[in-house]
Amino acid sequence: MHFTTILATMAVTVAAAKDRRTFATLQHKGRGPLTTCRADPIVSPGGPSAHVHAVMGASNFGFNVTGESLRQSKCTTAKPKADMSSYWVPSLYFKDPETGLLEPVEFFYMVNYYFFDATDDDIKAFPLGLQIVSGNPTLRSKPSHVSDGALQLDPSKPIQAAQITCPRPNYNPPSWPDNSDGSRAGLGDPVNKGAGYGFPFQNCDAYASPMRVDVHFPSCYNPAAGLTNYKNNMAFPTPVGDKLNCPKGWIHVPHMFFETYWNTPKFLPRYQHLLGKESPFVFSNGDATGFSAHGDFISGWDEEELQHIIDTCDAGHAGLHNCPGLKHGVNPDSESCNIECPIQEKIAGTLDKLPGNNPIAGWKYGGGNVSPAPAPAVPEPEPVVEKPELETPKSSSAPAIKVEPSSSAAPAPVPSSSSAAAPPPPSTTLVTVPAPAPTKVEEPPVVEKPEPTSEAVLPPAASPKVRIVYDTVTVWQTRTVYEAPAGPTQSAKSGAEISGFKAAGCYKDQSDRVISGKILPNIGQVSNTACVEYCSSKGFSVAGTEYGGECYCGNSLNTVEKLDDSKCNMTCKGDASQKCGGDWALTVFTKGGAAPAKAEKRHVRNHNHLAHHARIPSRHLHRR
Repeated sequence: MHFTTILATMAVTVAAAKDRRTFATLQHKGRGPLTTCRADPIVSPGGPSAHVHAVMGASNFGFNVTGESLRQSKCTTAKPKADMSSYWVPSLYFKDPETGLLEPVEFFYMVNYYFFDATDDDIKAFPLGLQIVSGNPTLRSKPSHVSDGALQLDPSKPIQAAQITCPRPNYNPPSWPDNSDGSRAGLGDPVNKGAGYGFPFQNCDAYASPMRVDVHFPSCYNPAAGLTNYKNNMAFPTPVGDKLNCPKGWIHVPHMFFETYWNTPKFLPRYQHLLGKESPFVFSNGDATGFSAHGDFISGWDEEELQHIIDTCDAGHAGLHNCPGLKHGVNPDSESCNIECPIQEKIAGTLDKLPGNNPIAGWKYGGGNVSPAPAPAVPEPEPVVEKPELETPKSSSAPAIKVEPSSSAAPAPVPSSSSAAAPPPPSTTLVTVPAPAPTKVEEPPVVEKPEPTSEAVLPPAASPKVRIVYDTVTVWQTRTVYEAPAGPTQSAKSGAEISGFKAAGCYKDQSDRVISGKILPNIGQVSNTACVEYCSSKGFSVAGTEYGGECYCGNSLNTVEKLDDSKCNMTCKGDASQKCGGDWALTVFTKGGAAPAKAEKRHVRNHNHLAHHARIPSRHLHRR
């Protein structure tokens, strides 16, 4: 009934959209992110960026990106087909308080809100190729003008566009110390107890909502500055009564708001003794405070379609893809869009330093704000011979661009931060990269997870199968490779036995994991044999492989849903003669050959934003 009510109010007139705020969420499909990579085509065009980002959006994302190149993408994580934009944020890492080593925090998902504010202006679609950055990546200490953890989007005062939200069942003790001045801890929002400035000192453990990084984007575009002048081309609108207006001659575009969720509760057993005292998390740029939260955007929208949405749609949490009259249609949820990062470096598993060699600073680590500096240069790559168009894909070599770690600092902030920008790194030579192996891109980095693989696979078509393989170059591109029928391989049908474990068959996996004792251990190239032997050595009685390159250990299946063996059809990365699961499908081995089920009932992560993410109402923020 709630959903029906939302849909019934979608169609609104242009005049109504000006008199009151309307909004719709951009939702993403598939197994995100698009990629995790040290790339930032706005701040560091032509080569690697200073720090790792989690990227969502169109498949032509890379070192050099234009609106036109994004429009040519073969796929996108966004549900509306008309949106070929790029959205990215810094990745998050956990610093183990016992070992001092770093591990990536799992990217849960991203939601991008499109607000169409009450205004006297005509709200227009983003011009193709518009670049926007919001937040200040150089911060490692509290700015002098910040007195609490509240947002501040009025351009007559210093902007504070980012917060961190820490959903909890209750806020006693508070997530940010009550007496904090920002020098040793973050600052809580005086009204919204679930949000603040800087990393919280408590576990963010509300149902279905781990720690969330929130970034608001300015919505006034200065055409005199130009599409790519991200330091000067955008500003926040000025409050005029109950409306938000842009300066004369500027263009009022949608007000975006990024919500990025990170699976921080997973690490609680290893830092529970620190609750209320400090935070073990650090952004990929080396910021241990969380003050440097930021986000980037390049528009790849079909402008006519986005203008139609602005003028007619108030879909709210039902999503932009449910707006009426979308001429380009909607991408199916069953498809996942993923690409390979063209930099050969370790960003997952256990690390002794952050990728890009970013020093950790802020709070107990000391050090002040970072001066922007050029990103690491790209060594001259060796050319690689491309595979023939009709050749059956085989395991490929590593990407042709390899970057050794070197000292670097965070990139420059947006105009509201009033800091100097880093000069862009030198352009790199275009490189042909071999087609990746016929397996799926790994899920977002988690504890001890193997490094990301190189391929994004769309559902197979009729024989011969058609598979989309992303050949990475400096500007990432795609091509279709026709695959010859695969040779005989070992499936997980009953009867197969490895090290005393028997194949139990193919079972459905889900986002909160059916086998959850040990998730994605770092065992190198995954095969059924390697996964079973690892799980057995750790005392587990159940082992499962998925997507050709993922291993899971446990003692039971949290839910049991048997699939046809044909669903577990992906060749193992570590042994081409074996099949290691499929798309949300686990090849399961157990000591007894049966699939033991867990007794207690489990909760699913799917949730209602409206119910679980309520905010305090304000003139500038919608009620959620």
